[in-house]
This record gives sequence, C-alpha cells and structure tokens, in this order.
Amino acid sequence: MDLDLHSGADGALDDYAGQLRNRAIELARSRRLRLGDDGAALREHVRDLVGAEAPALSADLRDDLVQRVVTASVGFGQLEPLLADPGVDEIMVNGCDSVWVERCGALERADVSFESLVELENLIERMIAPLGRRVDEASPICDARLPDGSRVNVVIPPLALNGPLLTIRRFRHGRLNRRELVANGTLSDRALGFLGGCVRDRVSMLVSGGTGSGKTTTLNVLSGFIPAGERIVTIEDAAELRLRQGHVARLEARPPNVEGRGEVTIRSLVKTALRMRPDRIVVGEVRGGEALDMLAAMNTGHDGGLTTVHANSPAGALARVETLAMMAGVEVPYAAVRRMTGSAIELVVHQARVRGGGRRVVAIAEVVAAADGYELCELMRLEGGEERWSPAQGGRIGRLLAEARDA
Repeated sequence: MDLDLHSGADGALDDYAGQLRNRAIELARSRRLRLGDDGAALREHVRDLVGAEAPALSADLRDDLVQRVVTASVGFGQLEPLLADPGVDEIMVNGCDSVWVERCGALERADVSFESLVELENLIERMIAPLGRRVDEASPICDARLPDGSRVNVVIPPLALNGPLLTIRRFRHGRLNRRELVANGTLSDRALGFLGGCVRDRVSMLVSGGTGSGKTTTLNVLSGFIPAGERIVTIEDAAELRLRQGHVARLEARPPNVEGRGEVTIRSLVKTALRMRPDRIVVGEVRGGEALDMLAAMNTGHDGGLTTVHANSPAGALARVETLAMMAGVEVPYAAVRRMTGSAIELVVHQARVRGGGRRVVAIAEVVAAADGYELCELMRLEGGEERWSPAQGGRIGRLLAEARDA
C-alpha cells in the first residue's frame, strides 16, 4: 500500500478512488444496481470492495475512501446544486472551467468548475450510462433524456476543441396554466381566447419559433382547450407534454441503442397513431419526413391537430414544413406538397424571445387556400409591445376572431 494513501493525502485518496470507481461501476452493473438511485446499495458493495482492497487503512480512511468512490460513481457532483435550483432553465458546461446557466432568459456564469477532464468525463458517463447511451471517440455526440425529462446533449473531443461540452435543458414539472401565460406577458387575454376557440373548433394549428422561445409551453396550454371527451394521441421525441384530459395516449420516439439498432422514429409513430382511432393528434415537434405524414393525416379527416416547428416567421414555418415533407423520400411534386400544406394547416402561431428574456407570441397568421397552394393572412402582429389585429379572410376564422373580440 502506498504511504501517501496511509497518510490520507487528498490527491492519493482521489487517485485510488478513481481506480476503484471503475470496478465499483462494473460491480453495480453485474449485480443490476441502479446508479441513478441514492447509492445506498452501491455503498454497501463499495464498502466490501474497499475492505478487501485496503484492509490496512484506518476505519476513518476507509470511510473517506468509500465516500469518494460512491461520489465518483453516482449523482451529478458539482452540477447537483444547479439541477436542484428551480430558477435555472438550462445548464451549459464548456470544458472544465466554464459553466453557464440560463435564468429568466438571461445567461450568467456559474461558480462551478471541474478539477480535471477525468472528473467531467466521469460525470458525463454517470449521466448517460444508466440511460443505455455512451459517448466515445467513435460516437462523440450523444443526445439523451434524464429520468426527470430534462434533455441532455454531449459533444466530446475531437469535435469539441476545448474539452467536453455538456448542455442540459431542464424539464419543468410545474407547467404554466392559461392565466400564468397571460400574466407573464406571453400573450393577451384576447389572443388566448381566440386561440382557445380555434382549438375547440378543431382548427389545425402550427406553433413556430426559435430554440427556447416557449413553443412547447404554449402548445401545452393550447392543448388544454381540447374537449375532455376526445381521444388524444401525443407524439414526441422527448416526452414534455402534460395533458390533463382523461383519454390521452402518449407515444415517445426511441433512439438507436449502442449497437445502432432499435430506433423508432417520430415518422413511424405518426403512422402508428393513425391506427389508434385518434380524435386529435398532437406532435411535439416536426423535424423530419414525418411532416409529410402529418400533412396527409390532416388532409384525410384528422383535423384539429397541433404541432410545433423551428422557424423565424409564420411564412418561414410553412416553408420549413414543406421542406421537411420533401425530405420524406417520397416522390411528391413541390406543388402538391404546397397544396397539402395550404389545406392542412389553418393557423400559424409564431413565438419569439424578446429583449429581457421574455417569451411572446409575436404573430398569428391565417393560412388561406389559393390556386398556387395558399396565401398567408396576418391576423396579429406585436409592434412596440402592443398587439395589432387585422380582419380574417376565412369565414370560420373570422367568426372565431369576432367571438374572441366580443368576449
């Protein structure tokens, strides 16, 4: 046994704990222990391991070594306080010495760092290994979802030049309700009343915006207007929607496993949902060929659907849906896709981050079918912090707009 280890030097104990950590993780996996739990079961096995490997150490040093091995094997270390902070929306780790968080839409540097690359790499492994994912030089990019619903993205060298990059987008368990959405300025009472009436009247709707603009939050609130007697099928890449209706069937896509097999795509789930007798189909986000299947569904009796897409404007949102549909691998002329888009989607709600970090619905546009596919008619635009409303072109949308104005 090394004399430095007997002396209890922190460096020597950490080095030895690192050696024992790999054996402890192998032991946990062989005995099917859950590394994501509080570590109680693992602690007992680590205690046995330390007792067998370092019997000459004092009881205090053995206890210290056990604690270091367990800490290095479970939990999220320095990030635990940030993950427990309800005010943190996103955590961004840029190597060992640069950790940032987003609070209320603004970025700030966190007083957190890692002593070494090994420490950060161990944390990443503890985070993704229980999820059946891995990241290494052969597969240097990894996307995963934590048990609490938070999204995780990892990029490691050689793609990440300054050390591993870890991004965690927190999942909010306490979702905003309609009143809170109005109170925080996301949209007005009039806009909420109009959009709620559109959902109840089975208007097919697309919510667009950039990353972190609040699309999913708005989709969650709007889905609450779906009548309780309808069967709703939700389809998501990472389960974030929380519908309170009694008849909800939730589907979630599955990435490939470490062998590259077992993937179930959003597109496969959209096709499956059509066989599930849905009254409404709610797709968390379209980002691939499933756009074509979604348009086809909306054009064949499955009206009243809701979904989101990344875009910079209502016109950009429709153009992106068309582009994604063209990527489905099916030979469909662009003119036909444009006509499908114009007859499937009736309303586009565009959301954006505004100065100060807030999220606002900045535009609502009606999609009006036309000879060349469709025309976009702007109903509301945010100008100078005020909503500017315009008349609708369509009879049903016009009626719903008038009902919301007179309410």
